[in-house]
Amino acid sequence: MAVSISRKRPKSSSRNLEAKQSYFGLTILYNFLSRISALVFLIILIYMWSSFSTLITGNIIHVCFSTRKLDNLYCLSAGTHPSFEIPTSTNNNSSIITPGIDQGNATAEPVKFPYTTHLVTAASRVVINGTDERVANAVKVVEEQLQVHRSWRSKSNKNYASCDGRGIYVYDLPSKFNKDLVGQCRDMVPWQDFCSYLSNEGLGEPIAKLGKGWYKTHQYSLELIFHSRVLRHPCRVSDEKVAKLFYVPFYGGLDILRWHFKNVSNDVKDSLSLELVKWLERQGPWKRNSGKDHVLVLGKISWDFRRSSESPWGTRLLELDKMQNPIKLLIERQPWHVNDIGIPHPTNFHPHSDNDIISWQLKIIRSNRKNLVSFAGAARANAEDNTRATLINQCTSLGDGKCHFMNCSSVKCDEAESVIELFVESEFCLQPPGDSPTRKSVFDSLISGCIPVLFDPFTAYYQYPWHLPHDHDKYSVFMDKKEVTEINVVERLANISSRERENMRRYIVYELLPGLVYGDYIAEPDKFQDAFAITMNNLLDRVSMLEQPQKN
Repeated sequence: MAVSISRKRPKSSSRNLEAKQSYFGLTILYNFLSRISALVFLIILIYMWSSFSTLITGNIIHVCFSTRKLDNLYCLSAGTHPSFEIPTSTNNNSSIITPGIDQGNATAEPVKFPYTTHLVTAASRVVINGTDERVANAVKVVEEQLQVHRSWRSKSNKNYASCDGRGIYVYDLPSKFNKDLVGQCRDMVPWQDFCSYLSNEGLGEPIAKLGKGWYKTHQYSLELIFHSRVLRHPCRVSDEKVAKLFYVPFYGGLDILRWHFKNVSNDVKDSLSLELVKWLERQGPWKRNSGKDHVLVLGKISWDFRRSSESPWGTRLLELDKMQNPIKLLIERQPWHVNDIGIPHPTNFHPHSDNDIISWQLKIIRSNRKNLVSFAGAARANAEDNTRATLINQCTSLGDGKCHFMNCSSVKCDEAESVIELFVESEFCLQPPGDSPTRKSVFDSLISGCIPVLFDPFTAYYQYPWHLPHDHDKYSVFMDKKEVTEINVVERLANISSRERENMRRYIVYELLPGLVYGDYIAEPDKFQDAFAITMNNLLDRVSMLEQPQKN
């Protein structure tokens, strides 16, 4: 008898097998999706990495997005010092003017406040109580210093004043203080080759679209431009014994720039500055007058050379005791140091002759200014001062085309032709402060015949006494930052009559413009004094005063 036995699986075993098969399928799906997710995540990382650079300096991590790169002149300002510090006690350094406020305590802490604090030109507009009184006194000191600077202005209206007994000696510094720094241009800024900006003796490459005399000049190129011009100055002498002014061609701005994006100690950052002081102390001319007849041109703002203990930014060059006597020419001065003198930011226009200037004057005076107002810039992230954001909102909310906003977060504002063309077609150019009070854009607007609208007196009024007049109403419109949120700036500007605008523009174009630009390195102007000639004539007059006997 045959017996047939059927080996049926129990139901529980069947379910376990199905579960294992399901689990196996899910595992395959999970692994597949994981790989897809990882790939997508990797693509996102690559995109983000191409959009910004992460840099570590000291204790600070810098995330530099492509729209915030250093070569974007309107998105990243010249400096990042967070505050002004008002000295409140006297010291033995005659070059530092203190507010002279009686604290009743010689060790009183200095007042610190953001540079965007409401500082006004008339102390009577400040509420006099507590710190406000100290701010008012500090502003008064700044105005007194500007009067001192204006008293140094040369009476000569010639391109070059007489050289009789007023020779200029240019130190032949070891190359590590200048030429070698230029040689490091490829490594200064991680995301770009900085060398093209320093070519052509600091002028950069020509801009054919804008015509003769226009170059891709970087806002930090002033040290090279000045050095090139002073070497060709007719008053230059080769014998230091017959010189009255001593020029120190130290490229301190490039020295700062080469270290800022590297994780190095403060001792390394300060090393070249200290070497410079030691070198100068060995020179006979320096010993005779303790450096009072010496001058340095520094292509960044004063704060970058006054590093505080709280910040890793910059060097301490201008905080060194031996650096208090020389005159320092900077694109932005420290308001309470009388030997800090502000001179114009270098623009992209470097005329060679009178004809170059006249041709440009005629072009912009005849320009069809289809925009009432324009603003080239970007909002500041995490800014306590919301002036920029308010102005952008007011500008973009108008639908009648009165205000043109060039967003530097999405447009390449480092292309000079784009900005200049906008300004040439605009009546007014908004110039709110950025990371520091001054803006290169102020000078771009002036040389374009666009009336600058300022919101902080430190942007221009307290900076450039040799190149801008005391009566700032002749060339600009001032609106207090506190008023910006209460009024519509564009509507306020629309109320300025066409006659007033025309008068201001003609003053800017015919009176100011020639003295705000630096000619090329072989410039031959005859009728006009450019920014370099004005500066050098004033310096020569200044050092001549040092030999005059003091009146009792």
